[in-house]
Order: sequence, then C-alpha cells, then structure tokens
Amino acid sequence: MSATRPAAVVVLAAGEGTRMKSATPKVLHEICGRSLVGHVVAASRELDPAHLVVVVGHAREQVTAHLAGIDAGVRTAVQYEQNGTGHAVRMALEELGGQLTGTVIVVCGDTPLLTGETLRALAATHEADGNAVTVLTAEVPDSTGYGRIVRDPQTGAVTAIVEHKDATDAQRAIREINSGVFAFDGALLADALGKVRTDNSQGEEYLTDVLGILREAGHRVGAAVGSDHRQILGINNRVQLAEARALLNARLLERAMLAGVTVVDPGSVFVDVTVTFGQDALIHPGTQLLGDTHIGEGAEVGPNTRLKDTRVGAGARVDNTVADGAVVGDQATVGPFAYLRPGTNLGLKAKAGTYVEMKNATIGEGTKVPHLSYVGDATIGEYTNIGAASVFVNYDGEHKHHTTVGSHCKTGSDNMFVAPVTIGDGAYTAAGSVITKDVPAGALAVARGQQRNIEGWVARKRPGSAAATAAQSSSDKDSGHR
Repeated sequence: MSATRPAAVVVLAAGEGTRMKSATPKVLHEICGRSLVGHVVAASRELDPAHLVVVVGHAREQVTAHLAGIDAGVRTAVQYEQNGTGHAVRMALEELGGQLTGTVIVVCGDTPLLTGETLRALAATHEADGNAVTVLTAEVPDSTGYGRIVRDPQTGAVTAIVEHKDATDAQRAIREINSGVFAFDGALLADALGKVRTDNSQGEEYLTDVLGILREAGHRVGAAVGSDHRQILGINNRVQLAEARALLNARLLERAMLAGVTVVDPGSVFVDVTVTFGQDALIHPGTQLLGDTHIGEGAEVGPNTRLKDTRVGAGARVDNTVADGAVVGDQATVGPFAYLRPGTNLGLKAKAGTYVEMKNATIGEGTKVPHLSYVGDATIGEYTNIGAASVFVNYDGEHKHHTTVGSHCKTGSDNMFVAPVTIGDGAYTAAGSVITKDVPAGALAVARGQQRNIEGWVARKRPGSAAATAAQSSSDKDSGHR
C-alpha cells in the first residue's frame, strides 16, 4: 500500500477510563457532536485505509454497537484483558489475519483533535524515509510528564523514547515528546510483536518496546513532528474533555469564519463538526448549532438560539429560538422566543413569531403565525394569517389528528382548531371561536357564546369593594352629564 492508502489503521479503544468517573465508556464521551473514538475514526477514514480496526475491551458491546452506527465498515478486535498496548495491536493484527504488507498506522481512541492531515503527513514521512517505524512527535512548551524523543544528532533517527521519570537532566530539557501514534511496516510489526516481553512493573506488552526490538535488528526508527502539539492531547478526565471541546470548537469556528461566516463572539458560540454554513451567514452570541444543521447564505441566527438538525434557508432570520429537526425556508423569520419541534417546515418568507410553538407543521409561503400560538400536526397554505393565542388542538388523549388551513385565510385571535378539521381557502374565523367543523372556502365561521351583560351585579354581589366604588363613581359621572 502507498502512503496515501495504508494497509490498516488500528485504533486503540479498549481501556476503561476510570478517571472520567462515568458509567459511559471514556471513548464514547462526546465533544462537538461526535464521540472521542468517532473523531479518531473520522480522521482515520481520511487516509482511505484498506482496513480500519478498533480494539475494544471495556464495555465492548456498547462500544461495538456505537461503532456500527457511525461507520459500518469498521472492524473490531476484542482485547478481553487489558494487557498493554502491544497486546492490543497484536489482537488487531490477528483479527486482520496476521501479517500485513504495507503501512500500519496505530492511533489512540481518546485523541479527538488529531486530524487526517496529520496522519497523512505521518504516513508520507514513514514511506519517504524508508522507516521500519515512524513516531508522531510534537514539540511542546512544557514536556513534564511526557516521554522524550532522543535522536541521533547525525542522522536524526530516533534512538530512544525515555519516560520522564527515567530521563536525565539533559533529556528532560528535550521538548519533543512521544504522541503514542505510530506508523509501522506491517510485516516487521507482526514479527516484533511476537518478541515483546512482559518483564516490567505492569506485566504488560508495551507497543513502545517494538521500537527497541526493530532498532536492535538494524532497522531505522524515525519521527515525524506534528504541526500542532494540541492535536495529540489525550482525554483522561472531564477537565481535559472540556479543554479539548474548547480547542475543537475554536478550530471549527475559525474554519467557518475564514470561509466567509461572521461569528460576532466566537467565545459564546458552539458548533458541531457536522454543521455547515453558506457564505455571509451571521451568527450572534449565545448560539449553539448542533447535529446536521445548515445555515444558509446570508442567514442570521441568534442571539441565544439552539438549533439541532435544522436547515435555515438563505436570508432567513432566527432569533432567540430553540429548533430541533426543523426546516426554515428562505427569507423566513422565527422568534424571538419560538420553539420549532421536529417536522416543522416553514416556507418562503413564512413567520413563526414570538412565543410560537410548532410541531409536525407545514407552513406555506408568506404565511404568518405571529405570536402566542401552538401549531401541531397541521398544514397551512400560502399567505394565511393565524391570529394571536391560537391553538391547534391535535390530541384527543389517545391519537393525534391533523388540521388543514387553506391559503389566504384570516383566523381570529384566541381560536381553537379541534382536529380533524379543515378551513377552506379564503375563509375567515371570528375571534374567540372554537372550530370543530369544517369551514367552507370563503366562509366566516363564528363559534362562540352570545355575550350577556348583567347590570348592577358588582353593587349587589361586591358591595363596598373598590370595584363597586369605581362603578358607582362612573355611574354618578354619567348621571351628571345628562
């Protein structure tokens, strides 16, 4: 296999991650819309490897099910007992049939900031230098606690990886560290893994021992320095999880801004890796864009808005809104303080206004639901106006029912549409009506009780009250004007 298509990528994801203090396996914790291992799998896929295998162990059923859901082509190898990284890679090779010809990349399943670009550079360096193994390294501001990369001053080859506790003062001054990511010659890797010993304090098979075995056999061990040391950060606790999320979020927003999106306050905007933007989109502070969300060209979103799996059309305006699984058409307006639930589809120039909730509703072009209304399980035609405080009564306690309102209708305020019911094109409904029967096209529906005024009721029933005093005063004034 060439450097652009390795024989395999092996992802190590068998550990428990006890420092996360969570019932959720460490590699399944999420940042920016993907699990930790999901980020690593996505980066690995950019290499188009012949095989992609994830080594699972702790909570393997849960992790395997997750992997099948995000990438059907991923294979899994089970490490029934966590006997070290070398043992984990050996399990992966056995799953793939033993020895592989070509480059094998080994990555950690808890490094969500690692990019496909960096992995491609590692594979290319490995192939170009003719190495038996190439270590991805990074130069860090503070190398305390990391394994140091010791190189031959003449050739630049890696002669040792020295752990911090074992390093001399001179070695501790080295800022180039081991990332735990490697490119191997597949055939040499398989042979060397069979020679790894367990005579160490942990009684485990260490993958790093392969480097010494290959070097002693006369093979070259090289290194590729990553462009950004933050990419190799592993996640071991919730603090590091939050730090990685902030770094990845900043990366995603930077990419969007460089592509022509205005983000007013990047520090208060959060996006998932699956979010896409059109040019000249404008994102206000306090906005969260999640899942399969797209913000169209010239659309304006926020402030204080959370959109998940929502499509916002070109030139639309969404303000102080929560939306999940909704479609907002071109030049439509939403909010402030609107809630669009799954199945909502606003047409061109449509409006879902202040304190409006919609669910499973199709709203036609130019139609307005301006304020204080609930529209559920409904279809509304074009250029219709729904009066304030209207409720589409769609649930009878057991089943949901549909309401259809035609085009160019004018419905009054405080209407109840008791589904199933149909309002014909051009029809009107009176304010305060409870609509239980179909309304023909062009008709006016009035469904409310007749008003009856009971004169003198306050004086008789609430004598001495402020209301009675005010009423008497008004009556006296009226008498004085006669």
